[in-house]
Amino acid sequence: MGRTVVELFYDVISPYSWLGFEVLCRYKHIWNIDLRLRPGFLGGIMQKTGNKPPAMLPKRAEYLLKDIKRMAKYYQVPVTITADDFQRILQTSSLAAMRFITAIDMTQPQYLEPLSREFWIRFWSQHEDISQPENILTVAKQAGLSSELSQKALEMISSPKVKDRLKETTDEAVKYGAFGMPAVVAHYNGEPHLFFGSDRLELLGSVIGEKWLGPAPS
Repeated sequence: MGRTVVELFYDVISPYSWLGFEVLCRYKHIWNIDLRLRPGFLGGIMQKTGNKPPAMLPKRAEYLLKDIKRMAKYYQVPVTITADDFQRILQTSSLAAMRFITAIDMTQPQYLEPLSREFWIRFWSQHEDISQPENILTVAKQAGLSSELSQKALEMISSPKVKDRLKETTDEAVKYGAFGMPAVVAHYNGEPHLFFGSDRLELLGSVIGEKWLGPAPS
């Protein structure tokens, strides 16, 4: 029996994307799945679907603050969040970061997982900027990329090829029905199954015939 293709559409501005990313990266070694990381642009999805950041609703923002803390503990991912972070998110564009990640995916895909992780760590654990070129290069260095590779990828983010690839990935997520991130799409029994958020992974396992072993299986 072939492996089930599971696509993870994500943006490093999204803390829930980080939670889903880490758990799926753990389960790719346990479940019979082919995990495909699909860096997209959350801002583009929001615009195309008419969605709005949940933190713009005061009561929802209040809940998210508690929810992310609980989920970070449950999934054992070092997300740290305060009420101040909601404003920080609204003032930060992840477009350059996601184009940089896309450029690396296109040229040096073996760095895609560690690079994405380092962007989340910088933004959600260290509470540092990820939008400026110097910050992006710092993240790349932490992920193990050479200065030469990092500089080349940074130059690529303004190219039509990279811009188009990121837009195409974002559009593909929307076609599957995504209205936010993370969006997980499992291709099973000849059709795509969309799961939104990082708290549907147990259900994902049930649909594709795999057993959920908890947030940090050993």
